[in-house]
Amino acid sequence: MLPDHAESREALAAGTDPVEVAARFPADSTAWAALAERAFTVGTRPAVIESYAYARVGYHRGLDALRRNGWRGQGPIPWAHEPNRGFLRCLAALARAAAAIGEDEEAQRCRALLADSDLDAPTL
Repeated sequence: MLPDHAESREALAAGTDPVEVAARFPADSTAWAALAERAFTVGTRPAVIESYAYARVGYHRGLDALRRNGWRGQGPIPWAHEPNRGFLRCLAALARAAAAIGEDEEAQRCRALLADSDLDAPTL
């Protein structure tokens, strides 16, 4: 389970631009997930690459935090625990962006980790 980054979550809920939230709270995956999702919706090739990059940063920041909190690379990462959602959203966004740029092996690996983490997590 990831620690709660209430300030980051509250800033995003209040409508603060995810760019500002990521700059202020770079360790929290939630803002990176919002940036990745927003970039992907633009639909251009450069925006998909931006989505991939944002998702990868949030994914790695989340992995680092999970490992610091005792996760050893396998086992559930429950969607029901709200602080985990940013990481899981980044993982889903990374899978989607990887597939869009032809990184099929990475996309499959991310989808498998997402399914292993929690079947209730979004697949985007």
